[in-house]
Amino acid sequence: MSCNYADGLSKYENKGVCGLKEIHDDPVLLNEKINELANMIKEAKHVVVHTGAGISTSAGIPDFRGPKGVWTLEKQGTKPNINVSFNEAKPTVTHMALVALLNNGFIHFLISQNVDGLHLKSNFPPDKLAELHGNMFLDKCNHCERLFIRKDATSTVGQKHTGHYCPLPKANGRRCRGKLYDTILDWEDELPVRDLNLAEMHSREADLSICLGTTLQIIPSGNLPLLTKKS
Repeated sequence: MSCNYADGLSKYENKGVCGLKEIHDDPVLLNEKINELANMIKEAKHVVVHTGAGISTSAGIPDFRGPKGVWTLEKQGTKPNINVSFNEAKPTVTHMALVALLNNGFIHFLISQNVDGLHLKSNFPPDKLAELHGNMFLDKCNHCERLFIRKDATSTVGQKHTGHYCPLPKANGRRCRGKLYDTILDWEDELPVRDLNLAEMHSREADLSICLGTTLQIIPSGNLPLLTKKS
């Protein structure tokens, strides 16, 4: 759950603007916007999607800065009332729609700030995905740097040793035995080089960036769509 993940982070005061109101368009205006977006996607040559916690709220995972977000309620001295764990959460209609859009050639790359692993569970191709803040279901070896998919969500946060070791062989045939670390970033951790480089490259190449479920307040992730605008 995102509040448990949040509890594992170090203390940090500047969490951005919280308690943002949700805007609900009337059906007529909403339909007009949908048609306009559909036309933009059809005309674009390289579409990049940026996702945040808002796309997972319908899976039972609270966001952070919405009306009932983790950071919003923290300022009120309380926590979200939730009963879904990261292990139990399932991809939403949004997650599955993104897979369908990719498979049909309408979008070309996805950049996510989410750590909930729902893009992984939806079978979104890893080579078309940059997860800038880590994944609760991925460990990384500190020697060979290979990634391992976990059955259950990690219990550690902040790139800590999970207690497991790399089982794969090295070039000489011996087991690597490197330590496996969670991939979840803490506030001041540097973003993963591979994911950040891909995110910047595709953001610059894109002629259309679509932002879903994010207030774009976390930097540098929040600045990436601006690279598309500048291009």
